[in-house]
Amino acid sequence: MSEQYIPPDDYLETQGYWAATRDKKLVVQKCSTTGKFQHPPRATSIHDLGGPVEWHEVSGKGTIHALTVHHRPGNRFMKGKTPYAVALIDLEEGVRIMSNVIECDPEKLKIGDAVIVAWDPLPDGRHLPQFKPA
Repeated sequence: MSEQYIPPDDYLETQGYWAATRDKKLVVQKCSTTGKFQHPPRATSIHDLGGPVEWHEVSGKGTIHALTVHHRPGNRFMKGKTPYAVALIDLEEGVRIMSNVIECDPEKLKIGDAVIVAWDPLPDGRHLPQFKPA
């Protein structure tokens, strides 16, 4: 059995994100003043000079903006999992997230392909959000 990556959840800015994954919910921050989304998580809004943010569940639907296919493992956790695709995904809500694209032939993926969130269980009850072709 290969070693599994366990993302940290002790950073204040990301606690809400990782807590939501326990229920397989993809959340991003939303500026309380402007209503605009932001990702990655930050302590304050990037849209109104540091105002408050709140967590908001998003659809998990998006399209591939850019991608790369790795033929050598990028770290010890990916050993034996090559080739695999890493993509920048534009979510319907207007933010971009980086993730693996799974459950497909990575060589056949292309920019503009529709994807949807998929969940990889972690040993601590959280889930790692990844994406698969829609």
